[in-house]
Amino acid sequence: MWTSDRMSNAKNWLGLGVSLYFWGLMDLTTLALSGSARPLTKSQEDNLSDKLLLHQRMKRSWVWNQFFVLEEYTGTDPLYVGKLHSDMDRGDGSIKYILSGEGAGIVFTIDDTTGDIHAIQRLDREERSQYTLRAQALDRRTGRPMEPESEFIIKIQDINDNEPKFLDGPYVASVPEMSPVGTSVIQVTATDADDPTYGNSARVVYSILQGQPYFSVESRTGLIRTALMNMDREAKDYYEVIIQAKDMGGQLGGLAGTTTVNITLSDVNDNPPRFPQKHYQMSVLESAPVSSTVGRVVAKDLDEGINADMKYSFVDGDGLDVFDINTDPNYQVGIITVRKPLSFESKKSYTLKVEGTNPHLEMRFLNLGPFRDTTTVHISVEDVDEPPVFEPSFYFVEVPEDVEIGTTIQIISARDPDVTNNSIRYSIDRSSDPGRFFYVDIATGALMTARPLDREDLSWHNITVLAVELNNPSQVGSVSVTVKVLDVNDNAPQFSRFYEAFVCENANAGQLIQTVSAVDQDDPQEGQHFYYSLAPEAANNPNFTLRDNQDNTAWILTRRSGFRQHEQNIFYLPILIADNGRPMLSSTGTLTVHVCSCDDDGVVMSCNAEAYILPVSLSRGALIAILACIFVLLVLVLLILSMRRYRKQPYIIDEEENIHENIVRYDDEGGGEEDTEAFDIAAMWNPREAQLVVKSRQDMLPEIESLSRYVSQMCITDNNVHNYVLTKLYEADMDLWAPPFDSLQTYMFEGNGSVAESLSSLQSVTTDSDQSYDYLTDWGPRFKKLAEMYGITEGNGALW
Repeated sequence: MWTSDRMSNAKNWLGLGVSLYFWGLMDLTTLALSGSARPLTKSQEDNLSDKLLLHQRMKRSWVWNQFFVLEEYTGTDPLYVGKLHSDMDRGDGSIKYILSGEGAGIVFTIDDTTGDIHAIQRLDREERSQYTLRAQALDRRTGRPMEPESEFIIKIQDINDNEPKFLDGPYVASVPEMSPVGTSVIQVTATDADDPTYGNSARVVYSILQGQPYFSVESRTGLIRTALMNMDREAKDYYEVIIQAKDMGGQLGGLAGTTTVNITLSDVNDNPPRFPQKHYQMSVLESAPVSSTVGRVVAKDLDEGINADMKYSFVDGDGLDVFDINTDPNYQVGIITVRKPLSFESKKSYTLKVEGTNPHLEMRFLNLGPFRDTTTVHISVEDVDEPPVFEPSFYFVEVPEDVEIGTTIQIISARDPDVTNNSIRYSIDRSSDPGRFFYVDIATGALMTARPLDREDLSWHNITVLAVELNNPSQVGSVSVTVKVLDVNDNAPQFSRFYEAFVCENANAGQLIQTVSAVDQDDPQEGQHFYYSLAPEAANNPNFTLRDNQDNTAWILTRRSGFRQHEQNIFYLPILIADNGRPMLSSTGTLTVHVCSCDDDGVVMSCNAEAYILPVSLSRGALIAILACIFVLLVLVLLILSMRRYRKQPYIIDEEENIHENIVRYDDEGGGEEDTEAFDIAAMWNPREAQLVVKSRQDMLPEIESLSRYVSQMCITDNNVHNYVLTKLYEADMDLWAPPFDSLQTYMFEGNGSVAESLSSLQSVTTDSDQSYDYLTDWGPRFKKLAEMYGITEGNGALW
């Protein structure tokens, strides 16, 4: 309490000292403990009185707990909050009130004389619900506190000035279609900023403003539920629902807020698939490759997502093994594809029954009908012009390497798969046979040899035979023919390398000096086996003998001892090598044996090399013979070079030159007697006589470009003529200098339109008289100089 009462027992110094001690007044404590009984002066007594008023715990006559003031004051004058008053205030203005704490001087002010508190700003409980302040009463004259500082609270009293708000709105929700009534959809919540502990300002009630009769909302919780049964997504899939929240328990005068709830019906599988048409007509070319698309079918399903998934399959029809159907997962269509190659000639149409089903079913909707449907697909196969087909599709031929040219090794057969059955013409893809070893008959497909085969050079041939329709050359079929060249014994065995042996002068009889072996390019099935023996001319060789080891090797042994270098330092031993083929082939190899000086251990020390050195001096006759040979070789080389140059000259024909083929003319220079030696076609009918009688032209060789082009089909049946033509073809292919024309003759004459006519001197010997050149004067100015040289006049001996 704030009073002016003083202590009645001021003489109790011990008690006063204890009190002062606890209050931190060390000077008074010292005084009390000293036990002095001196009376205090007036100033000491006033000072002590002030300190007692400040520090002694006394009962207060005013305790300020809190003030209450309404928020949102809208008046023009400051809002009166309350009044502070001390019992010591006698109303004479000697007490000064001071306010401090939260909002002091800014939100709240105090009259320092009366203690009245006013609010000078608009208060909002939602921003701040209370303020804690401190009050103090001071002596206006001295500034000394008259009361201890007191703390109090100003509370802002709420009014309903905030409407409910949906802080999470607008809302998005979904509910399955066909849901039962009362199915929970979503719960909405509104928040009211007013004081929920004071009145009904924050008591919210929910109601639905838009969305009936499909949905309802619980007034207390804000839970939205379905209110109508059998809501169909396919009929309407989106609803906009407006929910209202009103405070004051929904009473009149309460504030309200709204929010929007967007509700979508999610799909369920309640619609079976249905084909829009019960019959499909499709067509496909018979040349369509496997896995190519024939057409598409689709079953409509009003559902979506997984509920609209489809699975298509064939359930009946005559093309179950010819066609396939697959489901496109993106568009839910059935794609019909070719499973096997088609043939218009075999079957022209197919009928299939296609079924479309939903793989994901819901048991509660099975009563809506079977979730599957069927349709019929009719597929027509269209005819196309197909290339020839070979039967079989691959050929493997084995032929011995010594087969004669023109021998038929295989009949290649192809047919036109179309109904028209066009004629077929055969040929060889030359890129597969660059060596032109084979030829195929254009009409019969007989595959023949055109060149000699050599297994040791090329043992396998992979050629491609083409078949072309006669009426449509764009239709080409092909087949691979693999030719294996079989081995025949056509190569004689030879030494595997050059052998050179050495024999010591002190060698004994029967001593091994060399082991020889052989190789053979042939490859017999039973394996190679070689037989060795001395050649007949060396069968009785007194120096060496041969032992066949029967393992494809042979030993060369000495037959005697006592070899001497000065007597003979080199021996040549011919050895006969034979194979086991049929027929047996053999060759003779020569073994060179040097006689050398050796030590006692048989190590070669020196050998005479005279056999490898030519004589230093030559006789005059030998030198002349060598020079003559060199001269003959030079003449032959020059002759060959001139012939090649002559053959390489281009055959250029001027515009005014005539081209003669088997035509003999005698009014120009001509080609001499060779004009009558053109190629005689009769030689083809009698090849033997042609080889003996017909004289080949020296200036040209005929080139046979295509046997099928120049040889009639009747001639093909004649083996002699056929083999002769193929032989000539081989000769023409092997001749690198054959001219690129067939029996073409050109003659270099003046040509038509020449005023000089022929300048040939062939007719100059028809008369013994002097040649007259008077006609030169008639040739014009261009021949003036020539006329002056040869022309003579009777008058002065000159023409002009």
